Amino acid sequence: MSVIDQFAGVRVLCLGDVMLDRFVMGAARRISPESPVPVLSVTGSTTIAGGSANVARNIASLGGRCTLVGVIGADSCGAELKRILDETPGVASTFVEVPQRPTTEKIRFVAQGQHMLRSDSEDNSPVAPDVEEAIVARIAAALPEHDVVVLSDYAKGVLTTDVIRRVVELATRRGAPVIVDPKSSDLARYDGATLVTPNLHETYLATGIQGDDDASAVAAARKVLAGTTIGAVLVTRSEKGMTLVQRTAEPVHIPTAAREVADVVGAGDTVIAALSLVVGAGGDLQEAAYIANAAAGVVVGKRGTATVSRDELLAELDRQSYTDGNPSSAKVVSRAEAAAQVAAWQRHGLAVGFTNGCFDIVHVGHVGIIEFSRAHCDRLVVAVNSDASVKRLKGPSRPVNGEMDRAQVIAALGAVDLVVVFDEDTPKEIIEELQPDVLVKGADYQVSEIVGADSVLARGGRVLRFELVPGRSTTKVISRMTEGVSA
Repeated sequence: MSVIDQFAGVRVLCLGDVMLDRFVMGAARRISPESPVPVLSVTGSTTIAGGSANVARNIASLGGRCTLVGVIGADSCGAELKRILDETPGVASTFVEVPQRPTTEKIRFVAQGQHMLRSDSEDNSPVAPDVEEAIVARIAAALPEHDVVVLSDYAKGVLTTDVIRRVVELATRRGAPVIVDPKSSDLARYDGATLVTPNLHETYLATGIQGDDDASAVAAARKVLAGTTIGAVLVTRSEKGMTLVQRTAEPVHIPTAAREVADVVGAGDTVIAALSLVVGAGGDLQEAAYIANAAAGVVVGKRGTATVSRDELLAELDRQSYTDGNPSSAKVVSRAEAAAQVAAWQRHGLAVGFTNGCFDIVHVGHVGIIEFSRAHCDRLVVAVNSDASVKRLKGPSRPVNGEMDRAQVIAALGAVDLVVVFDEDTPKEIIEELQPDVLVKGADYQVSEIVGADSVLARGGRVLRFELVPGRSTTKVISRMTEGVSA
């Protein structure tokens, strides 16, 4: 049984700064006549449990169970946050309510997928001593039922130096690992923790070392270990991946797993959640770091405060393993896998595009329609006719290249996210199965003639036509090759 298969049995106790994340979406097409600022025409909004609550959501979405301890105000934001978490399977919240302290709320205003502005409502002063006592009491009561402790510090006043010290002492006596997502230039505050995960900025503030390259990242982490009783340091380095430095092992550098970054909001929450589950399941820190890096690579491809599912994590790890030595082959999936992935993308607000063809001998026309398709969606699925389908459509001498060869060539294109092979003469059935948001076909077809256009339009999707490159087709390429041989 793999460590990920054991996530269902892991119980994580998470303490930190909970908050409510609001996303107000719309379009900004004009400047205000009152002052030189964009006007956002609001089309909708979403509310998500954020901060440490997003750590809990990620633990649950990965298959584990989480008890979340935090502080909220006696206000509507606190009530809404509690309601959201009560409706989240796998998460149990136990909040200390402080009437005079507002629940932290972040509102992000987003136009055409881009953040315009963020407004914060909060009190980030340290909580009062009586609140500290209440927090520690809840941790002490819950700890015997949990395997690992997470401290998710957003510097909003809940994780005071005294709370951290007392919680680490309680966990140490119980033999429970403590994993920390820090938000302080004084990493010694987390003395006794099993692992801390500072980002580059936090590492620099704590050590004065930039950590931009592998060697300096190791130097910074070792400086942290030399000045504290922390067990290990995982420096998260954004697009440069992660560096794990332990006291009794060689440093490990893990390259970034992200294929495309849509939004980095909450990526650290996903990292700490995955780390806690692997460690809670008995995995070592190196394995935990690799899995957390893969999880982060998935979540940054989503918009907003997002989570990663167990299936998405497994798919990402499969993609990275490249079992046959060919990274593009991991994009070639079954119809069922494609349908599941498309549905997952759509649940996270991503527009999925679809185009299809035989792609027997790839030429500039094929590349053009694929790049055009990808420019009009967030994720692109390309359906490739099977060998039997091509023979029926093009004749017994075709295809020149087998279906898996053709599929992997298309998958190697950076604009393509998934490739699926279909056996029917038309893509009607697979379009119905995948339900894409955008359907693209060559401009030699009218919209009324494009197979699947009716179902895509009926669901509110778009059908686009691409102007073909004159004189470019597989048939003409084969003809020229044949003429050259006969000459």
